[in-house]
Amino acid sequence: MVDTRFWRQSKMTPILAEHAMILLNKSILVQLFGFPATLVHGDTLVLDRWRWLKKRLPVTRNNEKLLDIGCGSGSFTIGAARRGYDAVGLSWDKRNQDVAIERAKLCGANRANFSLQDVRHLDQRLDFREKFDVVICCEIIDHVLNDRELMIDIFSCLKPDGILLLTTPYFFYRPMNDRDDMGPFSSIEDGRHVRRGYTRAALSQLFAEAGFLVEEFGSCGGFFSQKITKLLRTIKPHVLIWVLTFPLRILSLALDRIAAATGWTYYSICLVAQKPGVKAFSLSG
Repeated sequence: MVDTRFWRQSKMTPILAEHAMILLNKSILVQLFGFPATLVHGDTLVLDRWRWLKKRLPVTRNNEKLLDIGCGSGSFTIGAARRGYDAVGLSWDKRNQDVAIERAKLCGANRANFSLQDVRHLDQRLDFREKFDVVICCEIIDHVLNDRELMIDIFSCLKPDGILLLTTPYFFYRPMNDRDDMGPFSSIEDGRHVRRGYTRAALSQLFAEAGFLVEEFGSCGGFFSQKITKLLRTIKPHVLIWVLTFPLRILSLALDRIAAATGWTYYSICLVAQKPGVKAFSLSG
């Protein structure tokens, strides 16, 4: 069924809106252009996050296992699989899982697998205990009330010396959307943000309590990416705006670096953390 908000707020007919939605749902772009298209189906911040992740996911032939927490439609899971990781993407949404499976096939990502899982109950997955070399968790913890428990569960999924790559909204970001980014934030876990974001200090404390060692802080989602994303989120129909802003996505990769020099705040804070190895555990014990 078509979301009528797409055409009621524009001059599109219901039929045209329906055809536009079908084009996106069937991953036409992925069929035409392969994996890169999975990164531009949504807002521009997805591509920014992948650029940050990719630098920290070296190509491997060593059968490393990777877990993608809250994988959505599977872009990062597929990307990691294409770089040699045995990747498992977790999503609570059946539709997202179906789209992810379809796109993985289209991209030839044979190492990508997907599982339905509410990440708030990750502790129930006993088969995940100390199984993974890498865990990805992008823009998830700001939707979970008990973020400390989630970090502890992720810690349990990692092998000793395992790496966690995480992104989450930076507390001091500039709001892109008055309704979603300025609050009031949800007091229940209904898919919306339950908190504004995190500072480096807050993340450092959260990770230390879970047992992690913080290796690196970074950022992603610059000025132009934020502006294009705001346009995509506020102007309907989404499909037409997506087409019109597509050329700007390429430019934003370079222009965001220039804008950074002006002191514009990045939207997301990025973090690399490590689970202490066996030697570290024995020394601390």
